[in-house]
This record gives sequence, structure tokens and C-alpha cells, in this order.
Amino acid sequence: MKKTLEFKAHDGEIEDIALGPDNKVGVRWLSGCLPLQESGLRPLCCVWQVVTAGRDFQCCVWQQDQLVTGLRWHENLPGIPDKAYRYQACHDSGTFLGLGTVTGSVAIHIAFSLQRLYYVKEAHGIVVTDVAFIPESRPGRELLGGHEAALLSVAVDSRCKLHLLPTRRSLPIWLLLLLCAGLIVATILLLQLAFPGFL
Repeated sequence: MKKTLEFKAHDGEIEDIALGPDNKVGVRWLSGCLPLQESGLRPLCCVWQVVTAGRDFQCCVWQQDQLVTGLRWHENLPGIPDKAYRYQACHDSGTFLGLGTVTGSVAIHIAFSLQRLYYVKEAHGIVVTDVAFIPESRPGRELLGGHEAALLSVAVDSRCKLHLLPTRRSLPIWLLLLLCAGLIVATILLLQLAFPGFL
């Protein structure tokens, strides 16, 4: 229980805090240098990847004590007063960030860019008290089916809801290469038509 890091994240109370799954203990270890007791390990770097939701209406992503980025309602939903909503709960899957609000809304964002992929306004209609991603274990993958992620939300209404994030469509690499080749050929043909004798 030795304190590793302390910093001021919010003005007032912190509603929820989530630690990225790749840094569950907040430290990455390197073997073989400067033995740490009997383990033969030493800290390589203390990289805390933390998401916090506070009563100051902000949700922040931190790397150690440095603010990486933050969410604010009035910036993401123009036209809504900045004190209309407050982030209540958060959970970081490493890839996605799950959020629940005091009004019962649920959202899923991309963790590194905070681009919103999923949003249900007042999914519960009352305070969301916790959110959690379905783990990527075998039973979790079976529950996911063809979806990219699944988030459970729990609220004061005594209900638990499952939110499924549809798999985002992406182009196969062969199709992308084919499109690039077609674009190059079309450009050369257009240049030949515009400037006879170009080739």
C-alpha cells in the first residue's frame, strides 16, 4: 500500500476512476537489472493510464499525472449548457472508454482519441452507478457475437443493460491496394489526355 503517485485530477469529489488494463498495477517491469528483492525485476517506467470522472463535470484521461485529454459535455454536444450533464462512471477497456451519466445516458468512446462511437440518451432514465466492459475471454467473445465491444451499465433503477457496439466496417487490404492502383492508372490516363505526348 505504498503511495506511488498523487495529483489533483478534479475540483471536488471524484465519481469514478478506471485504470487501463495494460497497466493494472501501474508499473511495467524489466527483468535482470537492479534486482527488486527476490523477483529480479525493476521498474522500467511507471506509466499510469487512468480515466477519472469528477463532480466538476469533467472526465479526464491521464498518463501518470499529465492530462492527455478530457471530455466536456458542452464541447461534445453544442447547444447544451455545460452544467446540464455530469459524468458519473467510467471504465477503460484499453481500446474503448465506457461512460455513464447522472441522467442515465451511456456512451462508448475510442480511448486514445475520445471519438464517440455509441451513445444512448437516458438509457436508464436515472443515475448510472457503474459501467463495465465484457472481458475478452471465451464466454465474453460468445456474448459479443459479431460486435466489437459490449458494455454493461447498472443504474439506480435496479436494471442492468447490455450495450453492443457494432463492428466498424473496414476495407480489406487487397481492395485498398486495387483502388490505389486504379487511381494511379486513371491519373496517368487523364494526364495523357490533357497533355498529349506526356508519356
